Amino acid sequence: MYGDGLYKTKNAAVNADKLSSAQYTIQYNKEKVDAMKNTVVITGATSGIGYAVCETLLGAGYPVIGVGRSEANCGYAEKSLMERHPGAKLRFIVADLMQQGQVLCAAREIESALAGFGGGLHALINNAGCVRSRYMTTQEGYEQQFALNHLAGFLLTQELLPIIKRDNAAVINTSSTSHKMMKMNWGDPMYQKRYRPLYAYKQSKLCNMLFAHSLREMGIRACGVHPGLVKTDIGGKNTSGAVSFVWNLRKNRGISPEESAQIYLSLCEDGFTGLYYGLGSGKPGVWEMESGKPKMWAKELSYNKQVNHKNAKRLYDISLKLCGMQDLTEISKGELYNERTDNRGKRWSRQGNGDGLRKAGI
Repeated sequence: MYGDGLYKTKNAAVNADKLSSAQYTIQYNKEKVDAMKNTVVITGATSGIGYAVCETLLGAGYPVIGVGRSEANCGYAEKSLMERHPGAKLRFIVADLMQQGQVLCAAREIESALAGFGGGLHALINNAGCVRSRYMTTQEGYEQQFALNHLAGFLLTQELLPIIKRDNAAVINTSSTSHKMMKMNWGDPMYQKRYRPLYAYKQSKLCNMLFAHSLREMGIRACGVHPGLVKTDIGGKNTSGAVSFVWNLRKNRGISPEESAQIYLSLCEDGFTGLYYGLGSGKPGVWEMESGKPKMWAKELSYNKQVNHKNAKRLYDISLKLCGMQDLTEISKGELYNERTDNRGKRWSRQGNGDGLRKAGI
């Protein structure tokens, strides 16, 4: 049950002038939080939204395992966060999640770190993402936005599925409102014939929603998040031309990563039943203790009608093939890992020319 580290008091003195007798204030009980909360795993954790979510969750008493691509950035992020939260349970894992071999290694390290922390898994936040302005592929031959924004989270979740089921953990995918303007390009899902970078990005965010839908049909608590237009550098990394220009122009009108992080905190603290959430504020009866301002929270939003069983199932089956996997509901984890390892070279091209799609039968 969510919210075990919180308790409610009527008419707390600090906000007595703002709350009626029928309203409540949420207060933070650190000792109870430290004793009760399980670990949150978040990818893309060294900058932007991911880093802000790490800091927010640490401040709320959650043990955190962050995953980042750069060893230097992971080291800096861990040092910085530990300085702000001495004594916190924090571990960073270095992995380039664009490469599926490193996703598998990261999953094994996460399992080890969870065992070291004790307790269980509270939530997996698939947040790692990228934007590209030209067609670029991974070692498997997959378009990079599709590979990192969707397949990385898909594969990591599948690898951790036994733990997720055991602990009744939540899976939270960082999506975007841009998913509402897309349909899946089933005939050319990686835009090899005519690369349209913004379409590829929007489609990857639709994939995040479709994957969350599939997980829910499997009985797993999952949702997608629209973090808002956030002031981060995601649109300026490895991009140029119109993509970089438009992003730099738009991000100045965005919210801070710290504001966006409140969505993820709210989902972890309060739980959720919906499929898609964004940032709300001024929730009746809930006030921040320090500032006395309305608490920001996760507000349920409407989503694309393309997010349905038919499309979710189709994407799920394609993703299994692209990851060289069989359905984890039909095969044991050990058999799956050996089967994938033995056949990895047969399933995927390492030439970076898109052959991976053809060899996966797509």
